[in-house]
Amino acid sequence: MTIGFVLGGGGVRGAVEIGMLQALFEAQVKPDLIVGTSIGAINGAAVAADPTDAVVERLAEAWGSPAASAVYGDSWMRQLQRLATSRIHLNDPEPLRELIAATVGHGATFEDMKVPLAVCAASIERAAEQWFDSGPLVDAVLASASVPAALPPTLIDGEHYVDGGLVNSIPLGEAIARGATEIYVLQVGRIEEPLTAPRKPSDVARVSFEIARRHRFARERAQVPDGVIVHVLPYGGPHALDSKPGSYRRMDATHARIAAAYEASAAYLALRGDA
Repeated sequence: MTIGFVLGGGGVRGAVEIGMLQALFEAQVKPDLIVGTSIGAINGAAVAADPTDAVVERLAEAWGSPAASAVYGDSWMRQLQRLATSRIHLNDPEPLRELIAATVGHGATFEDMKVPLAVCAASIERAAEQWFDSGPLVDAVLASASVPAALPPTLIDGEHYVDGGLVNSIPLGEAIARGATEIYVLQVGRIEEPLTAPRKPSDVARVSFEIARRHRFARERAQVPDGVIVHVLPYGGPHALDSKPGSYRRMDATHARIAAAYEASAAYLALRGDA
């Protein structure tokens, strides 16, 4: 049995993945390979570097740190000034780069990881999905988490990359392709929440992106081959901040999200053990 962890994208809602990891380690479930996208690439890289229950506390501390708050912490005025200057993005990527480096180590490579890791980004020039699994780690993870408009594209070897969620938000199929036979999907909850037709201008982009985000996972889940077991861990339910404008900047719900996901996932894993 080859155990794969699939960590999906989802911005600040990615805190739920920490609670899921806590439940998995307590249930003695440890990965043989990890694939991640966007915030899942960041969390997944931390686990690949330290695949023990100690990583849970380290991630919780990192998410609650001033460094995490600084990623999108500029005032709206400062962000608008940066947009006026850059014409393409609101935030400075350096706080996120430093947060990633502090989590996995400055100068870390994929080869340094204790568990094989692959992270997904979207190539602008090729309009294609790109999987990084060798060489320098920090820029690859940054590329995977470079949310368009919020952050600039990440330049790697002359090519520009943006958030992997645009092409593969929950990369179940990649874990299967890499040989996983028992897969634990750590997702931020959007696939559990129903979509409704847009009712206001702000809904149009959100609903459209959710369709794009979800359809591939639904297809790959329906096509799981015989002999592969997939567990989709529950995220613990919505938080009041999830639907608020600017929620991607809010880190104050981190601990509540972690706790809810831990309780839900621990209950799921306990039932799995009784099956």
